[in-house]
Parts: sequence; structure tokens; C-alpha cells
Amino acid sequence: MTNIIIDCDPGHDDAAAILYAAHNLNITAITTVYGNNSLQASTQNALAVLELAKLRIPVFAGEDRPLCGNERLPGDLHGKSGLDGAVLPEPSAAPQPENGIDALIEYSLSDEGCGIIALGPLTNIARAMQLDSSFAGRMKWISLMGGSTTVGNSTAVAEFNIHCDPEAADIVFRSGVPIKMVGLNVTRQVGVGEAEIAALRAMGGTAASVFADLFDFYLERSRSIFGLTHASLHDPCAVVPLVKPELITYRDAHVAIELIGEHTRAMTVCDLRNVRLDNLQTITASRKSNADVAVEVRGSDIVRHVFEAIGAF
Repeated sequence: MTNIIIDCDPGHDDAAAILYAAHNLNITAITTVYGNNSLQASTQNALAVLELAKLRIPVFAGEDRPLCGNERLPGDLHGKSGLDGAVLPEPSAAPQPENGIDALIEYSLSDEGCGIIALGPLTNIARAMQLDSSFAGRMKWISLMGGSTTVGNSTAVAEFNIHCDPEAADIVFRSGVPIKMVGLNVTRQVGVGEAEIAALRAMGGTAASVFADLFDFYLERSRSIFGLTHASLHDPCAVVPLVKPELITYRDAHVAIELIGEHTRAMTVCDLRNVRLDNLQTITASRKSNADVAVEVRGSDIVRHVFEAIGAF
């Protein structure tokens, strides 16, 4: 059986994605990375979410800064802890002693290889590719939340996860591993508003109650920062193709990561033109596809399925 690893930086939507994935899939391990908060906070939050749901999945702490080595400030959206809005239980488990990068490489060495659900900056995965030249060849797939075919959120054109470490994203997208990318162009359509939070709270149970409180905070931050009427369930969308593939429509495309532009650094340049000739004078040819890029989504259905999974705990 293919090992499925979640690489994440919880995060309200990461937390929901963890429970959604654990309810529907056999998750082998979780690796954590800096991003929405520090590596220490991301690891603590992952352990706390597992404790809340009474899940026993090993957690490995990975990289605490981008490949370039410059430490990043915590993200603004998820509060001081990265999971503000509710009191989560103190974890009874500790992170595994092994480094997250070593864990990724080790799990990829199994007979059936490894698939990764990537929900944060791609630093851990890129570092594994740098340290082990055959790692990418053993990867079955990567399903990631990151980028956009339209606007960004960290900048006008750059999405947060890619913006945290564009050099890492560049390595991953050039690696040859089959990639499914869900970006802001679709995840912003998977919205949680007051009605959805009320429905989650009405399910009863500890997990549903805690997540309703978490999403109250997340919704208010989404309103105050971006002026949104709904909080976006970004990260669970990277789990959807493994559970309910009919809920997201993809197009194959070449995705390049902009590394130089003053205004466009970390932009995911998604070539959806489908240029069919390569000998034109003023139109550059489309490069070979390196990703399936999400272009349509059934947002309300995804919210319902994710919340049903949370309610099951």
C-alpha cells in the first residue's frame, strides 16, 4: 500500500484537512513545516489536532525556514498560535525523534512508494529532493494546495504557501513527480460562513464544537483582512482528489514559479493557453505539462463532506 504523508503547517484549514484525510484515507505520517506559524507551533498544533480526534499518527518536525535560510515571520491569518479561537487539548504524544526530511525519504523507500498531501510551504519536500537524488523518482504523486491561476493573497499574484519558499516550489514543480495543484482560484470558492459554522456546531460532539469555535475566529480574520464573507477551506481541497475526485475539475498545464520579478516573485505562471504549434513567430509555444491544475470546484459539496468527517470524530 502506498504510504500517504501529510506535510503541513496547521492552520485552521490544515487542521480540517487532517481530520478529513484521516477519516477517509490511511495516513501513514504527518511532517510539519514552518509557515502559518513557527515550526514548533506547527508541530504542537498537529499533535493537538490528533489528540482532539484521538488519532495516533506519528508526527515528524521538518524545516524551520525556507531553503534560502532566512527565517520568516509567522503568517497573519491564523492568530498567534496558528490555531486561535479554541482551546485544544494538550497532546499526550510527542513528535518523533527523527527529522521530517529523513522520514519522508525513509517512507518513500517502501515497496509501494509514497504520496504526499502538501498543505504548507514546499520546503520539506524540496529538501528531500536535494538530499536524495532518487527521492522524486520514488514519489507516486503530490497533491498540493498552493498557487493560483488568478490573484494571490500574500501579494497581488503570489499565494502564501508558494510565497514562503518559491525556490522550494520551483524544485518541486520541475521534479517530474505527478502533481495535482489546487490554488486560490478554486479554494476561495470553498467557503465557510456563519450558516455552515452553525450547522457544524449542531452536529454535537467535541471535535465539531471545537472546530466551530476555530472557524468563528478564522471567519472573522478572513473578513477583517480580505473583506471576505466566507472563510476558505483551502487545504482540504488537496485531499479531495483522493476521496471525491468528481468534486474538482483539473486541466493539465505547465506551471512555472517566478523567482525574479520585483512584483511577481512566487507567482505560479500557469500556461492554460493550449498553443498547438511550436514554430510561430510572435506566440511562444506551450511547454510540456508538469501539473494538473484545478479550474472548477463544487464548493458547497466539499464543505459538507469535510464537515461530515469532522463531525464523525
